[in-house]
Amino acid sequence: MTVLPVTIWGEPVLHRRASEVDVFDDELRALIADMFETNDAANGVGLAAPQIGVGKRIFIYKYANDDDVPEQGVVVNPVLTLSKVSGALPDPDEDVEGCLSFPGEYYPLQRAEWTRVQGFDGNGNPVDFEATGWFARILQHEFDHLDGKLYVNRLVDKYAKKALKQAKRNGWGVPGLTWMPGVDPDPFGH
Repeated sequence: MTVLPVTIWGEPVLHRRASEVDVFDDELRALIADMFETNDAANGVGLAAPQIGVGKRIFIYKYANDDDVPEQGVVVNPVLTLSKVSGALPDPDEDVEGCLSFPGEYYPLQRAEWTRVQGFDGNGNPVDFEATGWFARILQHEFDHLDGKLYVNRLVDKYAKKALKQAKRNGWGVPGLTWMPGVDPDPFGH
């Protein structure tokens, strides 16, 4: 297993829809193992393949939850069904997200409180489960990566402007930027 560099906002693979996985083989399973290793080194709760420069519809998660779902898993070619997202403004204390591809920053975002996830594991076996609360938020966040969206693309204007200013200050928004979990300083201070 290998820790891979995490792409930063501006890398083209992060901003386009990822391709369906059509072959479930040892190469796919090695990629998934590398994703878990990278996520662990980054102290993440989830990682999507585009975040390591791979434009495939795969995400992994690692989060202790109350939904009777294993704490760690992978979903290949996921489909999400969501409850309605509240139209209320996000709570700046309770609804804050961060992203390994927008490292070190946090912004409030409203998400659905419930989601159903369907897809496949790394062997091509069906996966189907429901998630609530923060776990549901994580899964929606990772799924968005597969459609070429980062959470900052969903922010209300007030926070979107702050995020764009921060990206500009950091020199992001151009191809080729990455950070290396376990080597570079942890951008979230874990």
